Amino acid sequence: MPSKILITGTAGFIGFHLVHKLVQQDYEITGLDNINDYYDVNLKYGRLTESGIQKDRIRDGGYVTSDTFENYRFIMMDLENKNGMRSVFEEGKFDYVVHLAAQAGVRYSLVNPHAYINSNITGFLNILEGCRHNPVKHLIYASSSSVYGANTKMPFSTSHNVDHPVSLYAATKKANELMAHTYSSLYGIPATGLRFFTVYGPWGRPDMALFLFIKAISEGKAIDVYNNGEMQRDFTYIDDIIGGVERLIPKPPQPDPDWNGADPNPETSYAPYKLFNIGNNNPVKLMTFIQTIENALGKKAELNMLPMQPGDVPVTYADVNGLMEAVDFKPDTPIEKGVARFVDWYRSFYEE
Repeated sequence: MPSKILITGTAGFIGFHLVHKLVQQDYEITGLDNINDYYDVNLKYGRLTESGIQKDRIRDGGYVTSDTFENYRFIMMDLENKNGMRSVFEEGKFDYVVHLAAQAGVRYSLVNPHAYINSNITGFLNILEGCRHNPVKHLIYASSSSVYGANTKMPFSTSHNVDHPVSLYAATKKANELMAHTYSSLYGIPATGLRFFTVYGPWGRPDMALFLFIKAISEGKAIDVYNNGEMQRDFTYIDDIIGGVERLIPKPPQPDPDWNGADPNPETSYAPYKLFNIGNNNPVKLMTFIQTIENALGKKAELNMLPMQPGDVPVTYADVNGLMEAVDFKPDTPIEKGVARFVDWYRSFYEE
């Protein structure tokens, strides 16, 4: 029998791409998303349509089977819906769960903090409770490079302490890691947290720098460049993210026999719990990133230089040795190739 897998956030960027990768394999996939209006819902519905889920068939709490992929169905639901999520787990009898849905965005957490508690804390609790009462072989959940917060030791390693977040978004992702460890310890749920580093690519989020820059430059408008351009990001192409997740799904973590409570390693545990970075392991200067976009568009950008924003960090840089050791995989798509692919998609989706 095919393995059953729940993927949350399938109207979102990473979830959409993961569905398109896993439908080619021996999985029965249930996708879940609340299709909220944090950003343009037309893009979310566009992703769903591309996956064979037609907008006019979507009803809150009802399943829709894909017209394109016979092994994919979708349900619209809030993660905070305790009874609804319980029913999804009881009916689904999932072998695996990949939890990608969350309230995203660092800067938006300054404006609407309650959305992060509702989705990222209460919602994640419902995922954990679902896995507790309907045991799964492996829970994979999205964390974020934002958890490194005020850390300055580079590259960021999952063995580093991350007790100094600088945004509520980051704090909720750190809380997810703690909650997952607790449930892994108490109930034996194999749980893997993935710290994603600045994911970009076709169908990407419109609140991310690449999308904002290309839209503004294409329209002849100035782009906002924070910290006067003195930023570096470990930009990671979507295919590399999906490649890492795909390889990790059938590899649940095992308790670390060498874990020592007198000298605890944050990335492993006496419980079946593990953390990984998924990043390109190659920080790119923001101005270099902008130049790459200009080259792909064939158009110069007008720059609006601004100070650092609250909650931002100046540099992200992923140590991916753990990922390489676990699944022999390392993200490596150069930004020139990734940005060019995004520009091609952007033009086909928005301009044509």
